[in-house]
Amino acid sequence: MTAPAAKAGPDQGPATPAFGVYVHWPFCESKCPYCDFNSHVAETVDQARWARALVSDLAHYAEDTSERTVTTVFFGGGTPSLMRPETVATVIDGIKGLWTTAPDMEISLEANPSSAEIAAFPDLKAAGVTRLSVGVQSFSDDALAGLGRRHDATAARRALAGAREYFQEFSFDLIYARPGQSEASWREELNQALEFAGPHLSFYQLTIEPGTPFHKDGVQAADDETGAALFDATQEILGGAGLPAYEISNHARPGHECRHNLNIWRGWDYVGVGPGAHGRLALGSPGATDDRGTHQIHNPDRWLEKVESQGHGTAKRRKLAARDRARERIIMGLRLSEGMDRARFRAQTGAEVLEFIDDRALAASLDEGYVTLDDARFAATAEGRLRLNGLLAALLKDDDD
Repeated sequence: MTAPAAKAGPDQGPATPAFGVYVHWPFCESKCPYCDFNSHVAETVDQARWARALVSDLAHYAEDTSERTVTTVFFGGGTPSLMRPETVATVIDGIKGLWTTAPDMEISLEANPSSAEIAAFPDLKAAGVTRLSVGVQSFSDDALAGLGRRHDATAARRALAGAREYFQEFSFDLIYARPGQSEASWREELNQALEFAGPHLSFYQLTIEPGTPFHKDGVQAADDETGAALFDATQEILGGAGLPAYEISNHARPGHECRHNLNIWRGWDYVGVGPGAHGRLALGSPGATDDRGTHQIHNPDRWLEKVESQGHGTAKRRKLAARDRARERIIMGLRLSEGMDRARFRAQTGAEVLEFIDDRALAASLDEGYVTLDDARFAATAEGRLRLNGLLAALLKDDDD
């Protein structure tokens, strides 16, 4: 089933709701010591069984959302490029059979730079993938070893050459604020990145999360001052190269943003399937305020068993209080350089964004240059996005206000 092409790229505004599907593949070849995602190492995976389960879980959600048009699909993980191309094709075909799909539907898949995964690139394209995101993380062999990555810089460059050959839309990730990293070395690495860059790049600041091997071993990321300097260098170099930031961690040439993630940050609905996946659904009609939050069973074995026995792997499906969903939209929306479209916020929530913002904190943030506000938009500046957690803590009213 296909529908008319959806408007993409620039802010879509309140009248063109998007609808995405997120598919979580939880398996990796090894667990990186900084990773706190829901990823697991398994000796064998019955891919045909998993493909059937993912399509079954998608069918469960399609019962409530069959009138929607899927505009984007994102395979995340874990390491989705460990999925066989026929597994990916089965899931994509399942989505196309369950919903109407936009003719320009974006289908993204995350990949690692191993030789086997690079060899699968042409078959992944044939399966329907339109956009590839490669987990490079660094162009330094020493840094890659320190991050526990299985590939080296040569493999990373080879993977990017393959991505460029087979995908018009491709991206790769780098991690900064690594232990002992200097601004000078990061600037050098950014310039290397530009030699291989396509239309999109992502840069994630290393954070040491509780429960990870890095946390247990006492590994220290770069201090706040260094992290801020590296962030500023990223904005300067990428902006000067025609890849401005459209979100805190993501840069793209205009029109080449990751539409799936952009739509989530804009507050539109998405189904999430696979172990640990989250979803957000406004049931009834697109943009309705009767929101549901969904959360899939975290453990892969238990998720698979429940799907096969009950037809879905949902652990929680709860109605979200209007206040909680509005606050979530603000938290996500202020990550974007475009900020929040106030008319869209009203359409999605039935409320004004300023109802949830502390007046005094807003005035102070405007004076300090951390936010901008006019009749159309509420946005954090680059300085505001640099300190967004603290800014949000100040701006958002307490529940009892």
